[in-house]
Amino acid sequence: MLCGGFEVKKYNVVILDVDGTLTDGKLYFSAEGEAMKAFNVKDGYGIRHILPQLGIMPVIVTGRESRIVQQRARELGISEVYQNVADKAAKLDELSVRYGCGFESFAYIGDDLNDYEAMKRCGFKACPADAVVGIQAIADYIASHSGGDGAVRDVCEELARLSSL
Repeated sequence: MLCGGFEVKKYNVVILDVDGTLTDGKLYFSAEGEAMKAFNVKDGYGIRHILPQLGIMPVIVTGRESRIVQQRARELGISEVYQNVADKAAKLDELSVRYGCGFESFAYIGDDLNDYEAMKRCGFKACPADAVVGIQAIADYIASHSGGDGAVRDVCEELARLSSL
């Protein structure tokens, strides 16, 4: 059976939140009003190199919209980017139908309550060390690093460990 073009394994898709997960959640603005975000290269390595080796497709689903996110996604080879998503659980429903697989094959990395409904459906739920308490309560794995500081890399390595079991 295929899911998103991959043979179904334990997890085939990882949903990535951005602010507070791939970034530290802070919003930086220049004097001219240009928004800036900082991304961690270790997270990028996990997404670009570890996930493909596992047959896991990364998908960004974020509540905000930013050209910076689109640029970073291109650098990391992420072709599925959904921005300005108010209802992340509904987006998961769409992706499940599109990829032809159930939520048990989805992993989700999120940090705040807008991720809660979507996360609780997924087969694997992970969060940064500084995620809000409600998200930590449902997480299968809490990274040792904070959002934007290597948390996604931690989760990629945990997914690699789980795939070898």
